[in-house]
Amino acid sequence: MITGIQIKNQVENVVSAKVAVWQRELAAAVRDPLALMQVLGLEEYPPSPALPPQGVKGAEEAARQFRLLVPHSYIARMRKGDWNDPLLRQVLPLDAELQVVEGFHADPVGDNQALVADGVLHKYHGRVLLVTTGACAVHCRYCFRRHFPYSESNPVKGEWEGALAYIRANPDVCEVILSGGDPLTLADERLALFFKQLNGISHVKRVRFHTRLPVVLPSRIDAGFLQMLATIRQQVVMVIHANHAQELAADDVRQALAALHSAGVTLLNQAVLLRGVNNSVQAQVNLSEALFAERVLPYYLHVLDRVAGAAHFEVAETEAVHMVDGMRQQLPGFLVPKLVREVAGEKAKTPIF
Repeated sequence: MITGIQIKNQVENVVSAKVAVWQRELAAAVRDPLALMQVLGLEEYPPSPALPPQGVKGAEEAARQFRLLVPHSYIARMRKGDWNDPLLRQVLPLDAELQVVEGFHADPVGDNQALVADGVLHKYHGRVLLVTTGACAVHCRYCFRRHFPYSESNPVKGEWEGALAYIRANPDVCEVILSGGDPLTLADERLALFFKQLNGISHVKRVRFHTRLPVVLPSRIDAGFLQMLATIRQQVVMVIHANHAQELAADDVRQALAALHSAGVTLLNQAVLLRGVNNSVQAQVNLSEALFAERVLPYYLHVLDRVAGAAHFEVAETEAVHMVDGMRQQLPGFLVPKLVREVAGEKAKTPIF
């Protein structure tokens, strides 16, 4: 005789089997700063200029305002017991985020003024960007959309109807960029629905993903996702986001990137110049070399978007120029990313050097 408990367990097992590995890993991501510290063998927030004088309390308040989120696969690449680990610094809440700094505000790149439909940004000629979701697999503390009104601007509402209508009505749009949040946090079925409809719009020639998941949650690049990619009529470009060579130093990341390359996806990287993370010539040289070893071409190196809460990451523009000059002395030109700034209202990225 089958008991009720056995039936319940069977149902739970069936449901679990339908949940992809990457979704289970994302559900298990660390969301508590103290839990992250414990995993890394860090007993307390260190005394530093970034932590006067509120210390742990201030950092916990920063996490309440913009919560911590980091998968275990990314944590595994951090150095145990090292407060200055370049991956940890990207995700660790600090009370420096609470400081009000002149010139840093909620919408540093003019997203709100570029909204033309639910979640549709039209800044540049020939391409539109869809803010597909507010969800990410990691919360980078320097995120320029950390204050974006996702609940009010979501093209997934109504199954993309508003976004698709705008694209159909603008025949000069030849490229559609999926951003967020992170578009790869959407299930394959939701993405497939969008591309099935986009495939019928003849003037769209390219699709571009802006995503952090191949780096922070590489299990996302699974068989189901690769099968979904094969249904896309347009050329597919994926701009990943790695800021430090250490982020690529894992077999599962290399395998994910190799799978994308084998699927015919053009792979580019955009990085952000961050104080205490990658603001040295050697760190940038190592990153470019590590990227190209995985068939990813360095594309952009952004100076920091001046979003409220991220001032402690800023690197002076003169320092950035000097650093890129040093890269040019060590690397072939195709491995030196373009140093750029995004200026609200401009019709293209602004080159700095």
